[in-house]
Formats: sequence, structure tokens, C-alpha cells
Amino acid sequence: MFRFKRGIALLITLLFIVAITVSIGLGLKYINKASKEVQKENFLYQSKTIVEDILSILKNSQELTSIVKENSTDGLYLFLSQAQTIPLNTDDLDINIQITSARSKFNVNNLMDTNKTINVKTTEILREYFAKYMINNSYVDILLDNMGGILKDNSYNSDIFNQKPYLFRDYIASKKHLLEINDFYMKSYHENSLKNIDFDKLFYFSDKRDVAIDLNYASLEVWEMLLGIDKERAKQLTLLAGTYTKIEDLDLNEQEKDSLSNFKVSYFEPYIYVVVEIIQNDEKAKVSFEYNIINKKGSNFTYEI
Repeated sequence: MFRFKRGIALLITLLFIVAITVSIGLGLKYINKASKEVQKENFLYQSKTIVEDILSILKNSQELTSIVKENSTDGLYLFLSQAQTIPLNTDDLDINIQITSARSKFNVNNLMDTNKTINVKTTEILREYFAKYMINNSYVDILLDNMGGILKDNSYNSDIFNQKPYLFRDYIASKKHLLEINDFYMKSYHENSLKNIDFDKLFYFSDKRDVAIDLNYASLEVWEMLLGIDKERAKQLTLLAGTYTKIEDLDLNEQEKDSLSNFKVSYFEPYIYVVVEIIQNDEKAKVSFEYNIINKKGSNFTYEI
């Protein structure tokens, strides 16, 4: 039965890839024709049209609907494994679509709850993780400054807002925001140990303070942080990705279970992350967004031209 279910999941994934390839491919015929008549302005319009087409395909996908209806951890894992990269191209336009889980990383803003109260144990675990890489405890304090809101008495942990008064303070909103924080830390402490951390695989950014980590997609960096383990142990856990449905499947010791209990985790989070790269001659656009399979809506759109 298990093999049969995996076979069905693989089939619907392949059908999805065929559908998205055909649909976008047909659209490209019209885009290419228009691209010969206009320049940069039309490239922006083309990029917008392609993203809208992809959203439409996702919304009408029976494959994704089936995965949600069956609450299928196995189905989602196989879908993401097979649809991870979808390349499309014509004579003068290249499109690369990447689809991954949107819940593979830790939402750094979970260091505080919705009332802006510090989650002490979670914060300590993150401090310990950074300490392994020789990063000063003050770095986490600076992170907290950037998600605690405006303090009338200016009782911040650092003077980051004296140097960067324009920074948003309600939550860490994006990678760009984090880079501003990292820049302040490195200049203040005159060291570059942050380069040892792959923040692209560690942190997720959202103002929703209760975002769960899907353990079937947790990155090596996230496992290392969650459990306070070394890279080798973290690698073992990533190798079994896609098979977890309950905590017993993880085969954790008591110390690891205790550490994990401080985080919101899940074994099925129906959110995907889509990155669309569009290249035409010297023009390049990159659009990324999060897609909720349940309510069929995209969010957190980022455009880079």
C-alpha cells in the first residue's frame, strides 16, 4: 500500500510538471512576439504575466488539492522532490521555477511572542548555537532590539538605532533587514564570525510569531540549532526527511526532546516557496513568494529586477 501511495504521488507530481510546462510554454509564444516590439518596460510586464500564470496553475492544481485533502506528508514530500526545479526556455527568454517548502527554517521573530515578551528558553538555545561559532551573545540582544517595537525610554540592548535610526523595530522583516543588523554587529565588534552562518538556510522572516517548522524539510542548520547537536547528527536527521509523522519517528534522546519542545514544529505544513527567475538578453527578474496550498493564496512577494 505504501509503495502504491508513493507511486500515485509521483504520478500526480509529474502531471503537474507537464501542466505547468505546457501552460507557460504556450504563454511564451505571445511573450516572445511582444518582446521584439518593446524593450525594458515590456519585460516587467512579461515577468508579471508569468508569475500570474504560475499562480493560476497552482490554484487550479488538482495535484495540490489532493495532497491537502489527504493531509499527505508523503505526497507533499514527493511533489516537492519532483517539482523542485522546472526550466523553460525559448530563443530569447529563459525561465527557471524552483518550488520548495516554505517551512524549512526558523522564524527568528519567534524569539518574542505576540505580546513582545521574550521566549527565554528559545533565546538561550539560539545563543548557544551562535556561541559554537564564536559569535558574541550581544548579537542575539541586537536581534531582540529589532523585534520589540519602539521603547519610549530607549532601553535597548544596543545603540543600533542611534546609528541606524530608520530601521524597522516591530519585527525583522526581511533578509535585507537582517543584513543591516549584521553590518552593525560586525562593525561594532570588529569581527566577522557571522560569515560562518548560512542565514539563508537558518532564518525565515514573518510577523506571525507562531510559524511552525516542518521537520520533514528542516535544514541541517535548523536541526543543529533546534537540538544543540553537531553537524553529523543533524545530517542524519536530514537524510530521513519525508518520513516523519510523529516525534517517535525522530529517534531523539531525552535531551534532544527537551530542546525540541521549546519550538513550534510540525510534520505537515502545506506552504510552498516559489522562486521564478526570468532572463531575457541583459534583463533579469527574480520573483519569490510563499503559497498557501489550503487557501490557495500567495503572500510575501519579493521582486528583484
